Amino acid sequence: MRVGVPRESRPTETRAAATPATVTQLRALGYEVLVAEGAGRASSFPDEGYAAAGARVVPDAEAWQADVVLRVNAPAPAEVERLRPGALVISLMSPAANPDLLAALAARGVTALAMDAVPRISRAQSLDVLSSMANIAGYRAVVEAAHAFGRFFTGQVTAAGKVPPAKVLVVGAGVAGLAAIGTASSLGAIVRATDVRPEVAEQIRSLGGEYVAVAPPEQEVSSTGYAKETSAEYDRRAAEAYAEQARDVDIIITTALIPGRPAPRLITEEMVASMRPGSVVVDMAAAMGGNVAGSVPDQLVVTGNEVTIIGYTDLPGRLPAQASQLYGTNVVNLMKLLTPGKDGEVALDLDDVVQRSITVTHSGEVLWPPPPVAVSAAPPAVPAPAAVAPVPPAAPPPSRKFLVVGLGAALLFLLAGISPSELTGHLTVFALAIVIGFYVIGHVHHALHTPLMSVTNAISGIIVVGALVQIGHGDPVVTVLASVAVLVASVNVFGGFAVTRRMLGMFTR
Repeated sequence: MRVGVPRESRPTETRAAATPATVTQLRALGYEVLVAEGAGRASSFPDEGYAAAGARVVPDAEAWQADVVLRVNAPAPAEVERLRPGALVISLMSPAANPDLLAALAARGVTALAMDAVPRISRAQSLDVLSSMANIAGYRAVVEAAHAFGRFFTGQVTAAGKVPPAKVLVVGAGVAGLAAIGTASSLGAIVRATDVRPEVAEQIRSLGGEYVAVAPPEQEVSSTGYAKETSAEYDRRAAEAYAEQARDVDIIITTALIPGRPAPRLITEEMVASMRPGSVVVDMAAAMGGNVAGSVPDQLVVTGNEVTIIGYTDLPGRLPAQASQLYGTNVVNLMKLLTPGKDGEVALDLDDVVQRSITVTHSGEVLWPPPPVAVSAAPPAVPAPAAVAPVPPAAPPPSRKFLVVGLGAALLFLLAGISPSELTGHLTVFALAIVIGFYVIGHVHHALHTPLMSVTNAISGIIVVGALVQIGHGDPVVTVLASVAVLVASVNVFGGFAVTRRMLGMFTR
C-alpha cells in the first residue's frame, strides 16, 4: 500500500506528518511512501532528505491519492474531495467539534482515524499525540513568557545590585503544566502550581515547584482520564487563591481544558488588573475560549495596566522540527499497530479498544463517539460496607510465641557458653546490626529504598576485607570459601556503585 504525506494547507501550520526518520520506519513496515513537494519545508526537512530516506517526492495531488494519507490537521471540506474513496486518513480531527467533517468523510467512503481521540490507557501512550504536543507547548509557553517579560528569571547578585527571581504560577499540572513547571524552574524562577488533583503535588515538587493547595481538595478525574468540571465551592476557593497569587507573581501560565467543553474561565479581569505592570499571562487554552479574561486566540494583547496576555494557539508549531518528529513517531506507532504482519497492508481491528476509539468513520458510517473506555485514573467506586453491630472480641487463644522466644534465648545462651569468645563477640555485633538495621530501614521513605540498597551493596567492601584476611591461612577449605566471598562481594561493590552512579545521573542537569 502507498502512504501519502500531502502539504499542510493551514497558513500558520509549520509541522509535517512525517519526517525523513519516520519515513524510514514506515518503509520498514512494507509501505511505499509518497511525500508531496515542499511538505517538510516549514519544519526544515528538505525534499532531498525525504528522498534519501527512500520516499518518492511527488506533486501534492498524487500524495492525496495514496491508500493511506497522513496529515497533521484534518482535511478541509475541499480537500475531502481529493481523497480516494476507500482511503484511510490519519490526522488530528477534533471529532466532537466537527460533526460536519465526519459526515463528509463518511459520505466519501473514507476511513478516518483521529489522533486526538487516543484513549488514555497504558498501552496507548506511544500514540498519544495530545501529550506529545502538550509537552512541547508547555516548554514553549515559558519561552514566550520569558521573551515578553523582558527580565531575568533567575535571581542574581551583581556589583550593580541584587536582581530578584521571577515568580511563576502554573494553573494545571497536566502534561503541559508539568513541562512549564520544569522549564521555568530550570531557568531559575520561583515556581508555584495548582491543580484539582492533590496527588500531583509530589510531581510538582519533583520538578522544583511549590504546590499551592486549594481547600478542600477534589479528586476530579473523568472516566477518560481527563479532568472534569469542579464543584462551585471548589471554584470559589480556587478563585480566592488565584486572586492572591496574581497580586504576587510575575507570570501566570494557564493550561486548564475540559474535553468537549469550553475552557473554564479562571483568571478574571480583576485578577489581571491586580498584577504588576510588565507581568505576563500565557493562556494555553485560548483556542477553546480561554482561561483568562481578555485573551485573544493567536494574538498578544497588552492591557491598560501594561500586563501582556499571550493567546498563541500554535505553540507546538513554534518548535516545528521536534514537533514534527514527535508527531511522526506517534503516527508510526499507530501504523505498527495497524500493520501486525509488517507486510505493508493495513489491518484495522475494530475489536481492539485503541483502534476502535480513534476510528471516527468507517465503511460509510460515523462511528463517533466510541464506547467508553475504563482507565486506571477512574477506579470503580467501592461500596461502603454495611453497618453491623459490633461484636465483642473473643479472648485471645494461648500463644506459643513466648515459648519459642524462650527456647531460642536458652539455645543462644547454651551456644555462647560452649563457643570461643570471638564467636560471642561476633554474634553480639550481628544481633545489634540486625536491630539497628531494622529501625534504620523502617524509618526510610519507600522511594529511597532502591538507592539505599545500592549503597548497601557498596558497603560489601567490608566482606572483601574480611575474606582477604582469611586467604592463605593454610586451610584449603577456608581459602576457597574466602575466595568465593571476595568474588561475590566484589560483584556487589561494583554493582552497587554502578547503580548509584546511574541513579545520580538521572538528576544531573
